[in-house]
Amino acid sequence: MQMLAEYNSNPFDIQASKLTFCEIYARWSREKFPTIAASNVKGYEASYKICTPILGKVFRDLRLADLQLVVDTCGKNYPTLKKLKTLFSQLYEYAMKNDICNKDYSEYVDIARHKDRNTNKRDRNKFTKAEISRLWKLSDNPYYQIVLMLIYNGCRISEFLDLKKENVHLDEQYFDVIASKTENGLRKVPIADKVLPFYKAWFEGSHCEYLLHTPEQKHFDYRNYYDSYFTPLMEQLGFSHLPHDTRHTCISMLTEAHVDQTMIKKIVGHSGAMTLTEKVYTHLDIETLVEAINKI
Repeated sequence: MQMLAEYNSNPFDIQASKLTFCEIYARWSREKFPTIAASNVKGYEASYKICTPILGKVFRDLRLADLQLVVDTCGKNYPTLKKLKTLFSQLYEYAMKNDICNKDYSEYVDIARHKDRNTNKRDRNKFTKAEISRLWKLSDNPYYQIVLMLIYNGCRISEFLDLKKENVHLDEQYFDVIASKTENGLRKVPIADKVLPFYKAWFEGSHCEYLLHTPEQKHFDYRNYYDSYFTPLMEQLGFSHLPHDTRHTCISMLTEAHVDQTMIKKIVGHSGAMTLTEKVYTHLDIETLVEAINKI
């Protein structure tokens, strides 16, 4: 009787009310993903993978305790939990808009208790000279070449994996980053003399439109490269590094070589680091940038 009274006061679609969390996500994502950037899509997909305990549960029956349990037991750090809460909020907004439920529990999810506990946090760990020397000894392996290319270009890993051959200029020794997480990230990146042969080998060694590719000549996505290539290579050498450590290493090496800070910012595309004066008045040609990268 109570359920009937509730239905009469707030009528809803009986069939829609049986949709699971997984089904709501599928409907929402079909509408949402075509309207947002690929990087945002990947963020939502990563958050969705955390929700395994509630994927098969009827969305309308979920309560705060269910959502909070996902947050408290997933072991993720605070920035990741913020993205997870955003996904919850988006799904509840979709569900309420479509009369699938009439209460948003996402706003009560508490992630603040995890703010000071960052399970994935670690100090950025630059490659030592001895480690770089070991990489050079193994540079006949094309996948060790990628690590060295990253160390000597300072790119974010996503920028380099998404680099297409059409944006690589081997004769002039640079490539264009045309998609980046920041405005400053859109830039010309010089190619150091010592790694130029690696770029040529990758460029000429396949018909793939991307400079870097899988053995099947397919585009690398981040998880594939990180899980199947970068991590095993580091484990083989006994190194403890993340892909971003290559970027940190490049910046450190440039600084140690006394390269001008404005030039370093231009090469690595530092977010928020470029002053207005540097942005407006500093025009560095590619030869100058190549000369700088060759100092490391």
